[in-house]
Amino acid sequence: MSLDKDLQVREIYTKAVCGKGRKFSQVTNTVTPPHAPTSILGAWIINNQYDAVKAGENVEVVGTYDINIWYSYDRNTKTDVAKETVSYVEAVPLHFLDKRHKSSTAEVAAIATQEPNCVEASISSGGGSVLIRVEREFKVEMIAETKVSVVVSPGGSDDFDDKHVDFGTDDGDFEDLDPDLLDDELG
Repeated sequence: MSLDKDLQVREIYTKAVCGKGRKFSQVTNTVTPPHAPTSILGAWIINNQYDAVKAGENVEVVGTYDINIWYSYDRNTKTDVAKETVSYVEAVPLHFLDKRHKSSTAEVAAIATQEPNCVEASISSGGGSVLIRVEREFKVEMIAETKVSVVVSPGGSDDFDDKHVDFGTDDGDFEDLDPDLLDDELG
């Protein structure tokens, strides 16, 4: 028995996640303390603050963090802490992007899945500055209005009792989806 004549399709505008992305990166920042360092006693990153901005098919994470370096100088006879604020822009591509979204309604959000972290600190070859290798990772989402189609039945859900509806889906349609991009939500 065919239900084609009994079924209707409605198009609904709704807000939905229309884009997702994730990016891990390593960067090297240079800090020049007031005194030429003899050795590095510690290096850490604090006060990471950022915001997300839509930029084409990317989301840019724009932010700052403070690098603090505890170091010795004057042939290891004195110590000091050097502090420098670093600005950054990280372009995170949207690996999953619904092209049918209404771009004027797009909102983006980012979360640091790995806060900026110092993984190595070394004195530069010239001896006057410190090279800080930083790792960070961000996950982003874009939420926008998009159109979805739903099948409706004039008689409500009771119309489907003892009936089979074939929606004509091909299981192969989902082979290219990346399951990592469909995981948990931001926040």
